[in-house]
Amino acid sequence: MSDSPHQNPPLMAPLRSFLLDAVLQFTCQVQRLPGVLRIALIGSLTTPKPDPKDADVLVTVEPTLDLTKLARLGRQLKGTGQTRSSGADIFLAHPDQQYIGRVCGWRDCRVGVRLACRAGHCGRREYLNDDLHVVNLGTQLIAHPPVELWPVVVCHQSVPVDVTQRLLVPLGDLQKRPSSSG
Repeated sequence: MSDSPHQNPPLMAPLRSFLLDAVLQFTCQVQRLPGVLRIALIGSLTTPKPDPKDADVLVTVEPTLDLTKLARLGRQLKGTGQTRSSGADIFLAHPDQQYIGRVCGWRDCRVGVRLACRAGHCGRREYLNDDLHVVNLGTQLIAHPPVELWPVVVCHQSVPVDVTQRLLVPLGDLQKRPSSSG
């Protein structure tokens, strides 16, 4: 009977698992970008909330980093979330714990292209949405985010089991592997 045309469709993973898997993929890609100093998980995925609104990731970058590749990966993470009526926000900070804004969500990021752009200084730095009047992260959250994913896994609070299983263990295993360079 397994060949029946009336089989049930495969079950979708719970939204939390889906988003955690997407954050894992994002982290594995972003950690390779020169100028990325730290990747952390913040927001509702760090809590046991069963249906998080989205994935929130904090990326600490060198002040001179070209944000083009990071913005592309951020749009991919957001698009992955949108396939399940969710999303993602990529928050940016400098090494001095200064919050600088979010990654711009537009593929074409130039002054005057988007009337809906809420950046305070659209175009001053390509792919930086410095909408500090809308969202602003405090220095304490930036200095000690709930979960640091890269360059080392560090938890500043207890985390749900699914975060450990789907994100922290795989990242810890990757960090233990010997480097192939050198």
